[in-house]
Amino acid sequence: MLRYVSVRIVILLALIGSMLPVQAEVPLYTATVINTYPHDPNAFTQGLVFVDGQLFEGTGRNGQSSLRKVALESGEILQRSNLNARYFGEGITILNGKVYQLTWQTQLGFVYDLASFKVEKTFFLPGEGWGITHDGTQLIVSDGTAFLRMLDPATLQEVSRVEVKLDGLPLDRLNELEYINGEVWANVWYTDAIMRIDPVTGTVTGRVDLSSINQQRATDDVLNGIAWDEKSDRLFVTGKLWSQLYEIKVEPAP
Repeated sequence: MLRYVSVRIVILLALIGSMLPVQAEVPLYTATVINTYPHDPNAFTQGLVFVDGQLFEGTGRNGQSSLRKVALESGEILQRSNLNARYFGEGITILNGKVYQLTWQTQLGFVYDLASFKVEKTFFLPGEGWGITHDGTQLIVSDGTAFLRMLDPATLQEVSRVEVKLDGLPLDRLNELEYINGEVWANVWYTDAIMRIDPVTGTVTGRVDLSSINQQRATDDVLNGIAWDEKSDRLFVTGKLWSQLYEIKVEPAP
């Protein structure tokens, strides 16, 4: 009798399992290098933005942090604003003629005038600052956890947040961010991958493998920098202390 009951239980569990949704494998993408450009090997890249034909970069490390406008073709620094040595610069984004730059552990962000690089105001950001982008309406911030926080650009207050999950599990160490065609693309610290994220659900919808272009020479020289040229459909990536910046084409892995 016990054996009969046990068999029925096994069959029942199997039937229940067959009715549960199956976790689809996250699509994998590869990158082909289209163009290669020089990049300042002393730039500890924390943020990268391409707007109206211009490349902008935010760099980190205390005493070396800056906001820069950079000539894409030559890598020449065309304009620069240095942060006070107490601040460790993090991600940047540009919205409505303003540059927003985070700092790592000082819970402070800067808002600059895009043309002059003059600081117009600062804002309080609880926790750590890592990456920042925007969807045209709100700012989207990463803080090293699995959460993306949405900020009102007028008040710079958090209005919502979403937890990012890969295969149903929280994915932390989200770093530099870029908003591309309705998705948030995120570097993941200490990996060669960019994750494509649905900003509404937090679900990872794709993984871009960039191991083929990794220039990491030391522990901290990691991939970190995503810039999208929306007008020309061009995608640029680089890393901390890398000597090159790449224009890449992303396609589904064969």
